[in-house]
Amino acid sequence: MEIVFRALFVFGFLWFITRVTGRSTLGELSTFQLLLYVTMGDLVQQAVTQQDYSVTSAVLAVGVFSLLTVLISWVNTRFSFARPLTHGTPVVVVDHGEPLMETMRTERVSLDDLMAAAREEGLHRFSDIRVAVLETNGRISFFAEKEESGAPDPPSVG
Repeated sequence: MEIVFRALFVFGFLWFITRVTGRSTLGELSTFQLLLYVTMGDLVQQAVTQQDYSVTSAVLAVGVFSLLTVLISWVNTRFSFARPLTHGTPVVVVDHGEPLMETMRTERVSLDDLMAAAREEGLHRFSDIRVAVLETNGRISFFAEKEESGAPDPPSVG
């Protein structure tokens, strides 16, 4: 039973740490997922190399982590008010060509990182950007200023 309590504590700690460290550190794999996989790997490694005297402890701890992950996923699908707490909310970092420096500072996004992401989308100046949104997965979505060619407006944000 001690292993279950340790796993619950470490799970909560890892969740808290990933919420504090921010979301712009990784692209495809969320910070929490990376830490979860590394921790699970370490738990299994300890059992395999016999640093822990019981394979059952590793299986139990990994099982608790997995069940908690499934529980959080279920809570997110069942209760929409929980999503901002567990996954965060998208944040506008550029509005009408003006970088929102305070927001960027809070989210730990540098101007260099922002412009690198913009260049990947073919945007070369801040004035080309109508809105840039830091998504919950760490990616930045860009909506360009409306072109004069009559192209339809991109979907609104917010």
